[in-house]
Amino acid sequence: MIRIAVIGCGIVGAAIAYELSSISQLKVTVIDAETPASGSTGAALGLCMGVISQKTKGKSWKLRQTSLERYETLISELENINSEIIPFNRQGILMLRYDDEDRHKWEKLIVKRSQQNYRLEIWDLNKLRSKCPQIDNNKVIGAIYSPDDRQVHPQILTAALVKAASKQGVEFKFNTVVEKAIIRDDRAIGLETASGRIDLDWLIVSAGLGSTPITADLARKIEIRPVLGQALRLKLERNLGNSDFQPAITFDDIHLVPLGNGEYWLGATLEFPPETGEIVARSELKAEMKRNAIANFPDLAAAETIASWSGSRPRPWGQPAPIIGKLPGYANVILATAHYRNGIFLAPGTALKIKELIEF
Repeated sequence: MIRIAVIGCGIVGAAIAYELSSISQLKVTVIDAETPASGSTGAALGLCMGVISQKTKGKSWKLRQTSLERYETLISELENINSEIIPFNRQGILMLRYDDEDRHKWEKLIVKRSQQNYRLEIWDLNKLRSKCPQIDNNKVIGAIYSPDDRQVHPQILTAALVKAASKQGVEFKFNTVVEKAIIRDDRAIGLETASGRIDLDWLIVSAGLGSTPITADLARKIEIRPVLGQALRLKLERNLGNSDFQPAITFDDIHLVPLGNGEYWLGATLEFPPETGEIVARSELKAEMKRNAIANFPDLAAAETIASWSGSRPRPWGQPAPIIGKLPGYANVILATAHYRNGIFLAPGTALKIKELIEF
């Protein structure tokens, strides 16, 4: 048996564990200092913005494309294994537009997506009003609609991945701190934890912000910094607009995510850390976000705020996100971390990439 240890059980670590669980000759152990989805995953909104992104080629687009394709099979696969429903919005993503200066960019992207067998549409104001009467802002001129993009519930999906992977032989050690990596030449051969030693043939680091101290312990420190985001859960008496058409809607880099029964997630702010000291959530930015939402969806003024939270996204310093590949200087340590704002979306593609990198 080839022994694999995965550090971190956010959605990326859980997806890796699940994909590896299908290989009979692997013995997979996942270690997390807390519980599943207790870090960045637990604060995310679950948007999968691939077709509507401006990425069209190279590794960045390939990872998005792979994730989109895998999501279409992964959700039903997990639901069948666990006999549990995973909230997965297949009604696409709608992006509001406030001017027409970028029309040529979108028209060019529509042609490209058509060649890639994806749909993307420019909606004028009349079509937007007919489909989404809840939008009432005289600054809005129309929208971009991406019916092939998705949104998923991050915490429920992570729990489903853990449950399915457990059924297929993966061992999970939660509330377990990795104290030290054991190194021999250019290989990690084990991990020391409070509950004992874990021997390994491959080490996968998918710990988000926690990846920095782990790589520092391996003398190959990867700098990953937090970017804070705040979000709200809002409750109305009924769904906004047309109950039969409830896509995720994005505007000014803010997202309104339908949950059903008149409930919505609204988020998130984008708050960068200072040069020194802790990053602190700024209440005025959360208030500004809600005012912006009400300006586009006036009915939200009557919404009750039933939850409010913040979370830090892992942003790599000095290199693009995400970081996927072998840790320099090591033959058997693989990084799958620092996905910044796309961890939920890119988790399936990342897991398949890690599966390719494991030599067995």
